Amino acid sequence: MTVLVPESLRALQEQVRTLHAEAAPWLPAGLGSRLTWGPAVSQASAVLSCRNLRGVLAHNPGDFTVTVAAGTPLLEVQEALAHHGQWLSLDAPWGEAPGSIGGLVARGLSGGYRQRYLGVRDQLLGVQLLRSDGVLARAGGKVVKNVAGYDLMRLISGSWGSLGLITELTLRTQPIPPQRRCLLIQGELPLLQQLCRWLRDSSLSPERLDLGNARWAAEAGLSPQPLLLVALASIDAATLAEQITCIRGQAQQMEQALGTEPGLTLEELQANELEPLLAAQRGCNTQADWLLRLVVPPAQCATLLASGELQGAAVVLAAGSGCGDGWAQTGALPRHRVEALRRRCHALGGHLSVLRQPQPATGAAAVPAWLDAPSRPLIEAVKRQFDPLQQLARGRLPGVAG
Repeated sequence: MTVLVPESLRALQEQVRTLHAEAAPWLPAGLGSRLTWGPAVSQASAVLSCRNLRGVLAHNPGDFTVTVAAGTPLLEVQEALAHHGQWLSLDAPWGEAPGSIGGLVARGLSGGYRQRYLGVRDQLLGVQLLRSDGVLARAGGKVVKNVAGYDLMRLISGSWGSLGLITELTLRTQPIPPQRRCLLIQGELPLLQQLCRWLRDSSLSPERLDLGNARWAAEAGLSPQPLLLVALASIDAATLAEQITCIRGQAQQMEQALGTEPGLTLEELQANELEPLLAAQRGCNTQADWLLRLVVPPAQCATLLASGELQGAAVVLAAGSGCGDGWAQTGALPRHRVEALRRRCHALGGHLSVLRQPQPATGAAAVPAWLDAPSRPLIEAVKRQFDPLQQLARGRLPGVAG
Protein backbone atom coordinates (compact mmCIF):
# COMPACT_ATOMS: atom_id res chain seq x y z
CA MET A 1 0.00 0.00 0.00
CA THR A 2 1.17 3.53 -0.79
CA VAL A 3 1.74 5.69 2.30
CA LEU A 4 0.93 9.39 1.87
CA VAL A 5 2.17 11.84 4.52
CA PRO A 6 0.94 15.39 3.72
CA GLU A 7 2.86 18.22 5.38
CA SER A 8 -0.13 20.19 6.67
CA LEU A 9 -3.85 20.01 7.35
CA ARG A 10 -4.56 21.91 4.14
CA ALA A 11 -2.46 19.46 2.12
CA LEU A 12 -4.17 16.57 3.88
CA GLN A 13 -7.57 17.98 2.98
CA GLU A 14 -6.60 18.41 -0.67
CA GLN A 15 -5.33 14.84 -0.81
CA VAL A 16 -8.62 13.53 0.57
CA ARG A 17 -10.56 15.54 -2.01
CA THR A 18 -8.41 14.06 -4.78
CA LEU A 19 -9.02 10.53 -3.51
CA HIS A 20 -12.74 11.23 -3.26
CA ALA A 21 -12.89 12.50 -6.84
CA GLU A 22 -11.22 9.28 -7.96
CA ALA A 23 -13.43 7.12 -5.69
CA ALA A 24 -10.17 5.53 -4.53
CA PRO A 25 -10.02 3.50 -1.30
CA TRP A 26 -7.81 4.81 1.51
CA LEU A 27 -6.92 4.00 5.07
CA PRO A 28 -6.78 6.73 7.75
CA ALA A 29 -3.66 6.45 9.94
CA GLY A 30 -1.84 8.23 12.72
CA LEU A 31 1.82 7.25 12.95
CA GLY A 32 1.16 4.09 10.93
CA SER A 33 2.75 1.83 13.57
CA ARG A 34 -0.16 -0.62 13.87
CA LEU A 35 -1.66 -0.77 10.40
CA THR A 36 -1.72 -4.56 10.44
CA TRP A 37 -3.99 -4.74 13.48
CA GLY A 38 -7.56 -5.87 12.93
CA PRO A 39 -9.06 -7.09 9.64
CA ALA A 40 -7.14 -6.86 6.41
CA VAL A 41 -8.08 -3.91 4.20
CA SER A 42 -8.17 -3.61 0.44
CA GLN A 43 -4.65 -3.89 -0.97
CA ALA A 44 -5.52 -1.06 -3.35
CA SER A 45 -5.93 1.32 -0.43
CA ALA A 46 -3.58 4.25 0.03
CA VAL A 47 -2.55 4.98 3.61
CA LEU A 48 -3.13 8.61 4.56
CA SER A 49 -1.08 9.46 7.64
CA CYS A 50 -1.48 12.53 9.85
CA ARG A 51 1.95 12.06 11.48
CA ASN A 52 2.84 15.68 10.54
CA LEU A 53 -0.15 17.00 12.51
CA ARG A 54 1.38 17.01 15.95
CA GLY A 55 1.75 19.12 19.04
CA VAL A 56 -0.31 20.42 21.95
CA LEU A 57 -2.47 23.15 20.41
CA ALA A 58 -4.05 24.44 23.63
CA HIS A 59 -3.95 23.55 27.30
CA ASN A 60 -6.16 25.09 29.95
CA PRO A 61 -4.84 23.79 33.29
CA GLY A 62 -7.63 25.53 35.22
CA ASP A 63 -10.36 23.78 33.23
CA PHE A 64 -8.41 20.53 32.98
CA THR A 65 -8.67 20.34 29.20
CA VAL A 66 -6.11 19.89 26.42
CA THR A 67 -6.39 20.14 22.64
CA VAL A 68 -3.86 18.18 20.59
CA ALA A 69 -3.21 17.40 16.95
CA ALA A 70 -4.12 13.78 16.19
CA GLY A 71 -0.63 12.73 15.06
CA THR A 72 0.97 13.60 18.40
CA PRO A 73 2.46 10.61 20.25
CA LEU A 74 0.72 9.99 23.56
CA LEU A 75 4.08 10.13 25.33
CA GLU A 76 4.68 13.70 24.12
CA VAL A 77 1.26 14.78 25.38
CA GLN A 78 1.93 13.24 28.79
CA GLU A 79 5.31 14.97 29.06
CA ALA A 80 3.79 18.36 28.20
CA LEU A 81 0.96 17.94 30.72
CA ALA A 82 3.33 16.75 33.46
CA HIS A 83 4.91 20.21 33.62
CA HIS A 84 1.54 21.42 34.93
CA GLY A 85 0.96 18.46 37.26
CA GLN A 86 -1.61 16.86 34.97
CA TRP A 87 -1.93 13.77 32.75
CA LEU A 88 -4.25 11.85 30.45
CA SER A 89 -5.49 8.80 32.35
CA LEU A 90 -4.81 6.44 29.43
CA ASP A 91 -2.59 3.41 29.03
CA ALA A 92 0.09 3.60 26.37
CA PRO A 93 -0.68 1.32 23.39
CA TRP A 94 0.67 -2.21 23.26
CA GLY A 95 4.10 -2.76 21.77
CA GLU A 96 7.33 -0.78 21.72
CA ALA A 97 6.49 1.56 18.82
CA PRO A 98 4.98 4.92 19.87
CA GLY A 99 1.30 5.43 19.26
CA SER A 100 -0.52 8.64 18.35
CA ILE A 101 -3.36 10.03 20.40
CA GLY A 102 -5.58 9.94 17.30
CA GLY A 103 -4.85 6.27 16.69
CA LEU A 104 -5.58 5.46 20.32
CA VAL A 105 -8.99 7.13 20.10
CA ALA A 106 -9.78 5.59 16.70
CA ARG A 107 -9.31 2.10 18.11
CA GLY A 108 -11.00 2.93 21.41
CA LEU A 109 -8.87 0.41 23.31
CA SER A 110 -8.94 1.65 26.89
CA GLY A 111 -6.66 0.03 29.44
CA GLY A 112 -6.71 -0.59 33.15
CA TYR A 113 -7.06 3.06 34.17
CA ARG A 114 -10.71 2.96 33.09
CA GLN A 115 -11.38 1.36 36.49
CA ARG A 116 -11.32 4.86 38.02
CA TYR A 117 -11.31 7.32 35.10
CA LEU A 118 -13.58 5.54 32.57
CA GLY A 119 -12.60 4.84 28.97
CA VAL A 120 -11.05 7.02 26.30
CA ARG A 121 -14.46 7.73 24.76
CA ASP A 122 -15.63 9.18 28.09
CA GLN A 123 -12.66 11.57 28.19
CA LEU A 124 -13.34 13.12 24.79
CA LEU A 125 -14.73 16.65 24.80
CA GLY A 126 -14.31 17.59 21.14
CA VAL A 127 -13.12 16.16 17.87
CA GLN A 128 -12.21 17.49 14.44
CA LEU A 129 -12.10 15.08 11.51
CA LEU A 130 -11.91 14.93 7.75
CA ARG A 131 -14.86 13.25 6.11
CA SER A 132 -14.37 10.98 3.13
CA ASP A 133 -15.18 13.91 0.78
CA GLY A 134 -12.54 16.18 2.33
CA VAL A 135 -14.95 18.32 4.34
CA LEU A 136 -13.62 19.29 7.77
CA ALA A 137 -16.19 18.56 10.49
CA ARG A 138 -16.25 19.29 14.22
CA ALA A 139 -18.24 17.95 17.14
CA GLY A 140 -18.22 18.83 20.82
CA GLY A 141 -16.06 21.69 22.02
CA LYS A 142 -13.21 22.69 24.32
CA VAL A 143 -15.00 22.87 27.63
CA VAL A 144 -16.17 20.16 30.00
CA LYS A 145 -19.84 21.19 30.10
CA ASN A 146 -20.64 20.89 26.43
CA VAL A 147 -23.85 19.26 25.18
CA ALA A 148 -24.27 20.95 21.80
CA GLY A 149 -24.89 18.83 18.69
CA TYR A 150 -24.74 15.10 18.11
CA ASP A 151 -22.43 12.97 20.24
CA LEU A 152 -20.07 12.33 17.35
CA MET A 153 -17.07 11.76 19.63
CA ARG A 154 -18.33 8.45 20.93
CA LEU A 155 -19.26 7.35 17.44
CA ILE A 156 -15.75 8.04 16.17
CA SER A 157 -14.06 6.40 19.15
CA GLY A 158 -13.53 2.76 18.25
CA SER A 159 -14.49 3.24 14.59
CA TRP A 160 -11.05 2.07 13.33
CA GLY A 161 -10.89 4.82 10.71
CA SER A 162 -14.04 3.63 8.97
CA LEU A 163 -15.93 6.94 9.38
CA GLY A 164 -13.27 9.62 8.95
CA LEU A 165 -9.72 10.74 9.68
CA ILE A 166 -9.31 12.33 13.11
CA THR A 167 -7.18 15.48 12.87
CA GLU A 168 -7.63 17.16 16.27
CA LEU A 169 -8.89 16.18 19.71
CA THR A 170 -9.87 17.89 22.93
CA LEU A 171 -9.69 15.71 26.03
CA ARG A 172 -10.24 15.93 29.73
CA THR A 173 -7.07 15.92 31.85
CA GLN A 174 -6.59 14.77 35.44
CA PRO A 175 -4.33 16.05 38.22
CA ILE A 176 -1.40 13.72 38.84
CA PRO A 177 -2.00 12.13 42.27
CA PRO A 178 0.80 13.14 44.61
CA GLN A 179 0.75 9.73 46.34
CA ARG A 180 0.55 6.33 44.65
CA ARG A 181 1.06 2.79 45.91
CA CYS A 182 0.33 -0.63 44.53
CA LEU A 183 -0.43 -4.10 45.83
CA LEU A 184 0.39 -7.32 43.98
CA ILE A 185 -1.86 -10.08 45.32
CA GLN A 186 -1.41 -13.68 44.21
CA GLY A 187 -3.41 -16.80 44.97
CA GLU A 188 -6.29 -18.94 43.75
CA LEU A 189 -8.60 -17.34 41.19
CA PRO A 190 -11.87 -17.74 43.18
CA LEU A 191 -10.34 -15.92 46.12
CA LEU A 192 -8.95 -13.15 43.91
CA GLN A 193 -12.33 -12.79 42.21
CA GLN A 194 -14.05 -12.44 45.57
CA LEU A 195 -11.54 -9.79 46.61
CA CYS A 196 -12.18 -7.98 43.30
CA ARG A 197 -15.91 -7.98 44.00
CA TRP A 198 -15.33 -6.51 47.45
CA LEU A 199 -13.02 -3.81 46.05
CA ARG A 200 -15.53 -2.83 43.36
CA ASP A 201 -18.25 -2.44 45.98
CA SER A 202 -16.03 -0.60 48.48
CA SER A 203 -15.32 3.12 48.73
CA LEU A 204 -11.59 2.73 48.01
CA SER A 205 -11.81 3.61 44.26
CA PRO A 206 -8.52 2.06 43.06
CA GLU A 207 -6.95 3.49 39.92
CA ARG A 208 -6.38 0.02 38.52
CA LEU A 209 -7.80 -3.39 39.32
CA ASP A 210 -6.11 -5.80 36.91
CA LEU A 211 -6.73 -9.54 37.16
CA GLY A 212 -4.44 -11.87 35.22
CA ASN A 213 -3.55 -15.52 34.83
CA ALA A 214 -0.38 -17.28 35.95
CA ARG A 215 1.34 -16.87 32.58
CA TRP A 216 0.92 -13.08 32.72
CA ALA A 217 2.43 -13.05 36.21
CA ALA A 218 5.36 -15.18 35.06
CA GLU A 219 6.07 -12.91 32.08
CA ALA A 220 6.02 -9.95 34.47
CA GLY A 221 8.80 -11.63 36.46
CA LEU A 222 6.59 -12.77 39.34
CA SER A 223 5.59 -16.12 40.78
CA PRO A 224 3.56 -18.12 38.19
CA GLN A 225 0.24 -17.76 40.00
CA PRO A 226 -2.92 -15.78 39.16
CA LEU A 227 -2.31 -12.13 39.96
CA LEU A 228 -4.43 -9.19 41.08
CA LEU A 229 -2.82 -5.77 40.69
CA VAL A 230 -4.42 -3.06 42.83
CA ALA A 231 -3.15 0.47 42.16
CA LEU A 232 -4.17 3.15 44.67
CA ALA A 233 -3.85 6.94 44.51
CA SER A 234 -4.52 9.75 46.95
CA ILE A 235 -3.37 13.20 48.00
CA ASP A 236 -2.38 11.89 51.41
CA ALA A 237 0.14 9.16 52.26
CA ALA A 238 -1.65 8.28 55.49
CA THR A 239 -4.86 7.64 53.57
CA LEU A 240 -3.08 5.20 51.28
CA ALA A 241 -1.57 3.39 54.26
CA GLU A 242 -5.06 3.01 55.75
CA GLN A 243 -6.41 1.65 52.46
CA ILE A 244 -3.63 -0.93 52.19
CA THR A 245 -4.23 -2.00 55.78
CA CYS A 246 -7.93 -2.33 54.99
CA ILE A 247 -7.24 -4.50 51.93
CA ARG A 248 -4.84 -6.72 53.87
CA GLY A 249 -7.43 -7.17 56.61
CA GLN A 250 -10.16 -8.05 54.12
CA ALA A 251 -7.89 -10.59 52.41
CA GLN A 252 -7.19 -12.26 55.75
CA GLN A 253 -10.90 -12.42 56.58
CA MET A 254 -11.65 -14.07 53.23
CA GLU A 255 -8.88 -16.62 53.76
CA GLN A 256 -10.22 -17.51 57.20
CA ALA A 257 -13.82 -17.74 55.98
CA LEU A 258 -12.96 -20.04 53.08
CA GLY A 259 -10.17 -21.92 54.78
CA THR A 260 -8.12 -21.52 51.60
CA GLU A 261 -4.63 -22.96 51.55
CA PRO A 262 -2.02 -21.67 50.89
CA GLY A 263 -4.05 -18.45 50.80
CA LEU A 264 -3.02 -15.09 49.36
CA THR A 265 0.40 -13.47 49.17
CA LEU A 266 0.59 -9.68 49.15
CA GLU A 267 3.54 -7.64 47.94
CA GLU A 268 3.62 -3.85 47.99
CA LEU A 269 5.13 -1.69 45.23
CA GLN A 270 6.04 1.97 45.44
CA ALA A 271 4.86 4.47 42.85
CA ASN A 272 8.06 4.39 40.81
CA GLU A 273 7.83 0.58 40.48
CA LEU A 274 4.37 0.43 38.90
CA GLU A 275 5.10 2.03 35.53
CA PRO A 276 8.06 -0.29 34.74
CA LEU A 277 5.76 -3.23 35.50
CA LEU A 278 3.09 -1.89 33.13
CA ALA A 279 5.71 -1.13 30.48
CA ALA A 280 6.98 -4.70 30.70
CA GLN A 281 3.41 -5.92 30.32
CA ARG A 282 2.93 -3.82 27.17
CA GLY A 283 6.25 -4.84 25.68
CA CYS A 284 6.16 -8.54 26.43
CA ASN A 285 3.75 -9.21 23.56
CA THR A 286 5.83 -7.34 20.96
CA GLN A 287 7.03 -10.63 19.50
CA ALA A 288 3.75 -12.50 20.14
CA ASP A 289 1.94 -13.81 17.09
CA TRP A 290 -1.51 -13.47 18.62
CA LEU A 291 -2.89 -10.32 20.26
CA LEU A 292 -6.51 -10.62 21.35
CA ARG A 293 -8.99 -8.22 22.93
CA LEU A 294 -11.23 -10.11 25.39
CA VAL A 295 -14.43 -8.75 26.92
CA VAL A 296 -16.68 -10.55 29.42
CA PRO A 297 -18.95 -9.37 32.26
CA PRO A 298 -16.82 -8.53 35.33
CA ALA A 299 -18.37 -11.38 37.31
CA GLN A 300 -17.05 -13.85 34.70
CA CYS A 301 -13.40 -12.74 34.69
CA ALA A 302 -12.17 -15.59 36.88
CA THR A 303 -14.21 -18.12 34.90
CA LEU A 304 -12.61 -16.99 31.66
CA LEU A 305 -9.09 -16.97 33.12
CA ALA A 306 -9.57 -20.53 34.38
CA SER A 307 -10.83 -21.86 31.03
CA GLY A 308 -8.72 -24.44 29.21
CA GLU A 309 -8.95 -22.47 25.97
CA LEU A 310 -6.47 -19.97 27.43
CA GLN A 311 -3.75 -22.53 27.96
CA GLY A 312 -0.51 -21.14 26.57
CA ALA A 313 -1.73 -17.52 26.51
CA ALA A 314 -0.98 -14.65 28.88
CA VAL A 315 -4.11 -12.69 29.79
CA VAL A 316 -4.85 -9.62 31.88
CA LEU A 317 -8.34 -8.18 32.38
CA ALA A 318 -9.52 -4.93 33.92
CA ALA A 319 -11.59 -6.57 36.65
CA GLY A 320 -14.00 -3.65 36.95
CA SER A 321 -14.99 -3.67 33.28
CA GLY A 322 -14.13 -7.17 32.10
CA CYS A 323 -12.06 -5.82 29.19
CA GLY A 324 -8.53 -7.00 28.64
CA ASP A 325 -5.88 -8.50 26.39
CA GLY A 326 -4.35 -11.87 25.69
CA TRP A 327 -1.22 -12.74 23.73
CA ALA A 328 0.65 -15.90 22.73
CA GLN A 329 2.88 -17.51 20.14
CA THR A 330 1.42 -19.68 17.40
CA GLY A 331 2.83 -22.87 18.91
CA ALA A 332 1.30 -22.13 22.32
CA LEU A 333 -2.11 -21.06 20.99
CA PRO A 334 -3.23 -22.90 17.83
CA ARG A 335 -5.77 -21.31 15.53
CA HIS A 336 -8.57 -23.70 16.43
CA ARG A 337 -8.20 -22.80 20.12
CA VAL A 338 -8.64 -19.11 19.32
CA GLU A 339 -11.98 -19.98 17.71
CA ALA A 340 -12.89 -22.03 20.79
CA LEU A 341 -11.89 -19.11 23.01
CA ARG A 342 -14.19 -16.84 21.02
CA ARG A 343 -17.07 -19.25 21.60
CA ARG A 344 -16.22 -19.33 25.30
CA CYS A 345 -16.34 -15.53 25.52
CA HIS A 346 -19.72 -15.48 23.77
CA ALA A 347 -21.06 -18.16 26.12
CA LEU A 348 -20.02 -15.99 29.08
CA GLY A 349 -21.84 -12.97 27.64
CA GLY A 350 -18.86 -11.22 26.03
CA HIS A 351 -16.89 -11.22 22.80
CA LEU A 352 -13.39 -11.54 21.37
CA SER A 353 -11.58 -9.41 18.78
CA VAL A 354 -8.38 -10.44 17.02
CA LEU A 355 -6.01 -7.48 16.88
CA ARG A 356 -3.04 -9.37 15.49
CA GLN A 357 -2.61 -12.92 14.22
CA PRO A 358 0.03 -15.03 12.46
CA GLN A 359 -0.05 -15.45 8.71
CA PRO A 360 -2.40 -18.37 7.93
CA ALA A 361 -1.06 -21.40 6.11
CA THR A 362 -1.50 -21.58 2.35
CA GLY A 363 -5.14 -22.20 1.55
CA ALA A 364 -6.28 -21.50 5.12
CA ALA A 365 -8.50 -18.59 6.06
CA ALA A 366 -7.58 -16.03 8.70
CA VAL A 367 -9.60 -15.92 11.91
CA PRO A 368 -12.15 -13.08 11.55
CA ALA A 369 -11.07 -10.08 13.57
CA TRP A 370 -14.65 -9.70 14.79
CA LEU A 371 -18.06 -11.16 14.05
CA ASP A 372 -21.30 -9.52 12.99
CA ALA A 373 -22.86 -7.48 15.77
CA PRO A 374 -26.64 -7.68 16.34
CA SER A 375 -26.75 -4.01 15.28
CA ARG A 376 -25.01 -4.66 11.93
CA PRO A 377 -27.82 -3.04 9.83
CA LEU A 378 -27.57 0.14 11.91
CA ILE A 379 -23.76 0.14 11.71
CA GLU A 380 -23.88 -0.18 7.93
CA ALA A 381 -26.48 2.59 7.68
CA VAL A 382 -24.20 4.93 9.65
CA LYS A 383 -21.29 3.95 7.42
CA ARG A 384 -23.27 4.84 4.27
CA GLN A 385 -24.04 8.29 5.68
CA PHE A 386 -20.40 9.04 6.49
CA ASP A 387 -18.80 7.27 3.55
CA PRO A 388 -21.23 6.85 0.62
CA LEU A 389 -18.50 5.63 -1.76
CA GLN A 390 -17.20 3.08 0.77
CA GLN A 391 -13.66 4.46 0.48
CA LEU A 392 -12.50 4.43 4.09
CA ALA A 393 -10.84 1.32 5.55
CA ARG A 394 -12.54 -1.12 3.20
CA GLY A 395 -13.04 -4.40 5.04
CA ARG A 396 -12.51 -2.83 8.47
CA LEU A 397 -15.90 -1.83 9.86
CA PRO A 398 -16.31 -2.81 13.55
CA GLY A 399 -19.34 -5.01 14.05
CA VAL A 400 -19.36 -6.20 10.44
CA ALA A 401 -17.51 -9.45 9.68
CA GLY A 402 -15.56 -9.43 6.42
